[in-house]
Amino acid sequence: MVTDFRAMPAELIRSARLFAGAPYAYAATAPGMSLVFTAGACPLDLQGEVVPPGDVAGQARQALENLQVVLEECGATVRDVLKTTVYVATGRRDDLLLAWGEVVAVFGEHGPPSTLLGVTVLGYPGQLVEVEATALAAPR
Repeated sequence: MVTDFRAMPAELIRSARLFAGAPYAYAATAPGMSLVFTAGACPLDLQGEVVPPGDVAGQARQALENLQVVLEECGATVRDVLKTTVYVATGRRDDLLLAWGEVVAVFGEHGPPSTLLGVTVLGYPGQLVEVEATALAAPR
């Protein structure tokens, strides 16, 4: 049996448990398939504020908490993550290591392949960290 997956639209995930004013979906899944592609998880609280201001490690923790919410809404956990990309708005290696320490704390021994990047600027004022992931989940 051949299924034409092009006829099955992507399901965009907009979580009621995260900032409602984001101008994008937090993740997308393909019905009948098991891959989840997340948007970059930002360190936003429910009011859309970047938290905590000026704190790389704290923003990494908040971004990772938001990522876990999105994965859960898609039927996945951090143990299902296939790859991450971690963006840190910095030119300092020490800041990269601070953010990476938070990633390691969340993923533990699972340790999926990851890319860690220092970038010039991120999308929200004061934002220092963003984390995106690709994961496996049960077909929706």
